[in-house]
Amino acid sequence: MRDFLIIGGGIAGASAAARLSELGTVSVLESEEALGYHASGRSAALYEPGYGAPATVALNRASGAELAEAGVLTPRGFMVVAAPEDEAAFRADAQAMELTPLSPEEACARVPILRRDVLAFAAISEDACDIDTDALLQGYARAARRNGAEFHTRAAGRGIRRDTSGWWLDTEAGGHEGRILVNAAGAWADEVAQMANLAPIGIQPFRRSMAQLPAPGGHDVSGWPMIIGAGETWYAKPDAGKWLVSPADADPVEPHDAWPDDMVLAEGLARYEAMVTEPVTRVTASWAGLRSYAPDRTLVIGPDPQDTGFVWFAGQGGQGIQSAAAASRLLADLLGGRTPEIDRDLLAALTPGRLR
Repeated sequence: MRDFLIIGGGIAGASAAARLSELGTVSVLESEEALGYHASGRSAALYEPGYGAPATVALNRASGAELAEAGVLTPRGFMVVAAPEDEAAFRADAQAMELTPLSPEEACARVPILRRDVLAFAAISEDACDIDTDALLQGYARAARRNGAEFHTRAAGRGIRRDTSGWWLDTEAGGHEGRILVNAAGAWADEVAQMANLAPIGIQPFRRSMAQLPAPGGHDVSGWPMIIGAGETWYAKPDAGKWLVSPADADPVEPHDAWPDDMVLAEGLARYEAMVTEPVTRVTASWAGLRSYAPDRTLVIGPDPQDTGFVWFAGQGGQGIQSAAAASRLLADLLGGRTPEIDRDLLAALTPGRLR
């Protein structure tokens, strides 16, 4: 019997495995053929610590030093732009994320495809960085394996049974026993809870789509910041010489292997085109992922109040990669009986009990 069974092999499951493997034996069960197949592998990951609910922001900030030490951060910058009619949304974004104001002329100098005749407001975070998601996830997996953790792919769950000693999981890859069950199943987190005969907590997946375009106007985009329409109505970001544009959609869906909706993608590209001089003439690739939130849009970390042997590590909602370092440390502190680094009020905002 293992000490910890972790369901889910995305960034949540991999980071949890790295931390918990220092406390005991670990098995990670992933239904797909590879780690990071769903949300973690489809993220336009950016380290922008001011993004998210207050407790999430605290975890983001507490993760920064470890992400830098791991060598997975590359300076990028993060700019919010707005037309005159979007002033209220712009000011809310700039205040919430503590952005530095830019003049429209300064913004256009940074991103020359912005339309000066439309752009009225701009602000930037110079500290925002790209995150090498695969390097981070694989680094956690390697650390876990060094401590003896086992990773089982193609291990979709078929049943969960509880007894006095722990949990029995029946999967397509065989049976697994563990003393503590960690639910890092992302969009499927509520389904895992129900399989374990526990009440769901309201984890809702939302679709987020992405289009890959050629570099607009033949520009070298490598030094441009990520740009976002005020109120998060679209965003764009350099990626390996290409240009990624998202409609920033957040449509509630059932857990599934997500794909983009053509109409949603087209509408988002139109919102983006209204702010730039270069039209979208070709989409070279498109995809979608799921961002899964609790009802209050804050991560859920810790034992379930109905059964403390069932532990939630879910509801990352698009901030799971940038918060993974501190979130997984918190998880290990809670399960290892250590005093968490995070203060009591923020801890209360993350516990599953707040949602019961």
